[in-house]
Amino acid sequence: MALLEVKNLEVSYGLIKAVKGISFEVNAGEIVTLIGANGAGKTTIMHAINNLIGKDSGKVIFDGKDITGTAAHKLVKIGLAQVPEGRRIFNELTVYENLRMGYYSKSDKVRFQEKIEEMYSYFPILKERKDQIAGTLSGGEQQMLAMSRALMSDPKLLLLDEPSMGLSPLYVNNVFEIIKKVNGLGTTILLVEQNAKKALSIADRAYVLEIGKITVSGTGNEMLNNDDIKKAYLGG
Repeated sequence: MALLEVKNLEVSYGLIKAVKGISFEVNAGEIVTLIGANGAGKTTIMHAINNLIGKDSGKVIFDGKDITGTAAHKLVKIGLAQVPEGRRIFNELTVYENLRMGYYSKSDKVRFQEKIEEMYSYFPILKERKDQIAGTLSGGEQQMLAMSRALMSDPKLLLLDEPSMGLSPLYVNNVFEIIKKVNGLGTTILLVEQNAKKALSIADRAYVLEIGKITVSGTGNEMLNNDDIKKAYLGG
């Protein structure tokens, strides 16, 4: 069953059509990835789903409800959370305060403590750094915090935009292991990622974007073994 349906989505920046009538879906329990070159429209699609930018046309259906015009801040309450490109943590707050902000839409104090401990189990370094100002964390630690903050809201669907950007190989492996673990515990994932090989290796399904259009789709494994995809996105 489709948890997310994007139907005939079109988005423009001025006279430039960035997304050209695309349609795709993400089924409950899946990891689905969007891959493509810089400028293909991947981040634009994520922002449009989350209503952070306007749409020319099209619909977004989430969990059976039309959310095309729903204010972005209301989407967290119905189970949709995003980890944006560039992390966007609250630099002047502590790690703990950032995590608390991720729980703002809920009020169960017992569940809050459970979620905090769950995040610390995913990323033990955050527990060590819980009283540290978030802006002083390393890039990898900030990415872990951004993911954890989003997961604090218990999302049904997590939108991940370039989670490995700027990270060392060790941190990249760690982040992808956590993505798989979170998915295994029941959270559906829509992933935008420049590291196409990593993304496809954990994805149930994938869509390839070229200049605002979906050109190819299939399972992650099919994409990994597609010669054209190998040449274009996987280094041969």
